[in-house]
Amino acid sequence: MSRDEWNPRELPDLADHTYLVTGSNAGLGYFASEQLARAGARVIMTGRNPNRLAAARAAVYRRVPDAAARAAVDTMILDTSNLGSVRAAAATVRSRKHLDGVLLNAGIVHTPKERQTTLDGHELVFATNALGHFALAGELLTTLAASSGRMVWVGSMSTSLTPYDPVDPELVDDYSAWRAYVQSKTATTALGLEADRRLRDAGVPVASVVAHPGYSTSGRTPGIIGVNEPSRVKRFVDNLQAAIAQSKEHGAWSLVRALVDASIQGGEFWGPRYITHGEPRRAKASRLTRNREIAERLWSACEDATGVRWPFDRAARVRKR
Repeated sequence: MSRDEWNPRELPDLADHTYLVTGSNAGLGYFASEQLARAGARVIMTGRNPNRLAAARAAVYRRVPDAAARAAVDTMILDTSNLGSVRAAAATVRSRKHLDGVLLNAGIVHTPKERQTTLDGHELVFATNALGHFALAGELLTTLAASSGRMVWVGSMSTSLTPYDPVDPELVDDYSAWRAYVQSKTATTALGLEADRRLRDAGVPVASVVAHPGYSTSGRTPGIIGVNEPSRVKRFVDNLQAAIAQSKEHGAWSLVRALVDASIQGGEFWGPRYITHGEPRRAKASRLTRNREIAERLWSACEDATGVRWPFDRAARVRKR
């Protein structure tokens, strides 16, 4: 299938493929999981709340009538703001010994007005959106390498709108809710691109891709009990932006394509055709996120904060077995 022939409503057959999606109980993560299951994939839906995860899994089975027969949908507790939770979940996934891809989606969009820290002592937004995913991807690297798999980092068009250089990624001295969000997304994009460079240099058969969902809102998204239940006011306000906004269901298209399209190469950046909305197309990451010096600085900061050193040498040897 060529890039021009891609149809996000009719994915290729993903039977015998296994994907892990972080933040699966709502929003983009839920719809990515649903789309993968619809194509026959085994999906590991993860999140912090077991009840919300159970509701999301039940919704997948309601909305995808043949999912129970064609695909397996599992749930797993994984809180990306908690490094202990990340390590425990990664150990469980490694024990299953097969993983074709991981969608590093979980994140805080509505950031707190005041700076908050996690149990590990890190700024909450950076920890949830970037640190936890850096640690998870590193912990799963050898498992992904065994399947010549893929990791997809979720970026944001906000990094072009407000280009904050994350000199202080945990915002110890200059916190604001907007800066916390943009810097975390600058980090996820820069880390995704840097991961590709390091994976290539080490000869590890894992692709690292970055994708963004455009401007996707819950008010333009189908109502699903336990997953998406916007108020009438939210629906009204979001529908006023219909010309530039799209549903989270459509926002997940770019993320899913980045995860499963065999023609996509590591280091690519994908998003909606019209930036804020539309079918997925290859795009160009913002200049700041493509800065190698910034990426290397962020990589070192993440290593120090998480204690995770990606096992590049070991992952490269996995391919040779």
